[in-house]
Amino acid sequence: VKCSANSKEILGENGHVTGLRLDDGTELPCELLVMAVGIRPNVALAQEAGLAVGRGIHVDDQMVTSDEDILAVGECVEHNGALFGLVAPLYDQAKVVAKTLLGEDAAFTQKEVSTKLKVTGCDLFSAGDFADGEGREDIVFRDPARGVYKRLVLENDRIVGAVMYGDTADSNWFFGLIRDGEDVSEMAVAALPPDAEICGCNGISKGDIVAAIENGATDLAAVRSVTKASGSCGTCTGLVEQVLGVTLGDDFVIPTEQPMCGCTDLTHEDVRRLIKSQELQSMPAVFQELGWKTSCGCHVCRPALNFYLLADWPVEYKDDPQSRFINERKHANIQKDGTFSVVPRMWGGITTPDELRAIADAADKYQVPTVKVTGGQRIDLLGVKGEDLPHIWADLTKAGLVSGHAYSKGLRTVKTCVGTDHCRFGTQDSTGLGIKLEKALWGSWTPHKVKLAVSGCPRNCAEATCKDVGVVCVDSGYQVGVGGAAGMDVKETERLADVATEQEAIDVTVAFIQLYREHAKYLDRPYKWFAKVGLDWVKERVVDDLEERQRLIDRFALSQSIYQKDPWAEHAREKVESYQPLANLTLEAAE
Repeated sequence: VKCSANSKEILGENGHVTGLRLDDGTELPCELLVMAVGIRPNVALAQEAGLAVGRGIHVDDQMVTSDEDILAVGECVEHNGALFGLVAPLYDQAKVVAKTLLGEDAAFTQKEVSTKLKVTGCDLFSAGDFADGEGREDIVFRDPARGVYKRLVLENDRIVGAVMYGDTADSNWFFGLIRDGEDVSEMAVAALPPDAEICGCNGISKGDIVAAIENGATDLAAVRSVTKASGSCGTCTGLVEQVLGVTLGDDFVIPTEQPMCGCTDLTHEDVRRLIKSQELQSMPAVFQELGWKTSCGCHVCRPALNFYLLADWPVEYKDDPQSRFINERKHANIQKDGTFSVVPRMWGGITTPDELRAIADAADKYQVPTVKVTGGQRIDLLGVKGEDLPHIWADLTKAGLVSGHAYSKGLRTVKTCVGTDHCRFGTQDSTGLGIKLEKALWGSWTPHKVKLAVSGCPRNCAEATCKDVGVVCVDSGYQVGVGGAAGMDVKETERLADVATEQEAIDVTVAFIQLYREHAKYLDRPYKWFAKVGLDWVKERVVDDLEERQRLIDRFALSQSIYQKDPWAEHAREKVESYQPLANLTLEAAE
């Protein structure tokens, strides 16, 4: 960023740009020059028609141009010297146009407008007047560690300007105060009237939220579910929590994010944002640039940092196995007696007689005490000794089996029913889709374990409606749900999209997983993550914006091209001695 710099001349040769010269003589070489010029009305048609124009087409309060038979509305108009680049005043103009055409009295008046920059990782809000003047007072809050800046401009006990960066939770409230000219000398959320707007995205007032609270919605998730407040862009979450606090009193405690660990005062969200914005591509860079209290992190922060760096910089960063939990280092689940659980992957729950023979032979050869069918339609070999792991892997991979990643923060299983192949109720090939999803997604590291299911009809034999991602096949296509849970929390999936084709179901699922990988807090399951960002925010990127969906798919494919590999095959030939130290390890010692 160059401050106090003004461009003077674009330099070029043979019709191609070569640089930019500033008015102080500095030359900046470039092959591409991008200029942001803001709103520039196209007035060519108006000029040809002989209308009065300035920066835009001149209109009066009734939106009538210099020709009384021609009206104009939108970004092309100029009203009392002002141009309009936001949608809110254009809606007001359109209402005036409608009344003018009907012969009714109406007049367009300019109101205060606010601007929000909706870019991932950059929350910015601005509204009002920031010009210096007598009798004005600034209130400024800065928190460099969290990347937060807030400034209020007050005049005669009224807020006339507000800018917020990094934390825009209260922006709608402050904008309402600016717009209405409220006296803020004793202002608080408790003093807001019931019709004060809290959630601008969904038009939810304070009264709507209070009514929901009085009817039993006593936490943020419940209020969001009933009213949709804070469920879209999420910037009003702080205000909603304040209304909860005012209404419930001591019965409500606003939750606070804890630091990632004792090595830092930063939260997971802070660290992840800074890794992206400062392009930190290694753990030493994180420790140095973010002021870690220890030089090499700890057992709490290192696994999280390893995932964040791997997910955000898959090409530049090299996975650090020593920053993983023991299960991921050993590629098997440690049991309470120090032995391990080995789960081969069975694509979509489908296996063959040869695979079953290989599993049975391995169980006999290595004296596996327990062979169990899991809830995810897999076979679990429980009680494998640590020193036998490389050998049992070698035998299983020789039979064509790969790791089921039953130990990883990644895709565990894709559970399926038999679908149209055998079931008389099946509407689509649920087994085939489950196999395709599993082969697309396996081996990807995620913030927490991820479980999928595909049911061939609404009878839901594969229990798709309580998985992290669940697809229910119907006559018209596929219903993709996300955010289910059946563990410590029991939660039904929420509908992400209805799609017509199998490929669309795969694309939406892959894009959702990648968005989850890029934005979720480490160890948050999907339902906890989008409770924070709002399902509408997820839908905008995964369902509505086809270009963003494809970009997410491309980024996932890039990561998979590097990390989708079978750890059993890679480590099966390692020396047995490297596993001896953990051969008789207890669970407590391992932790």
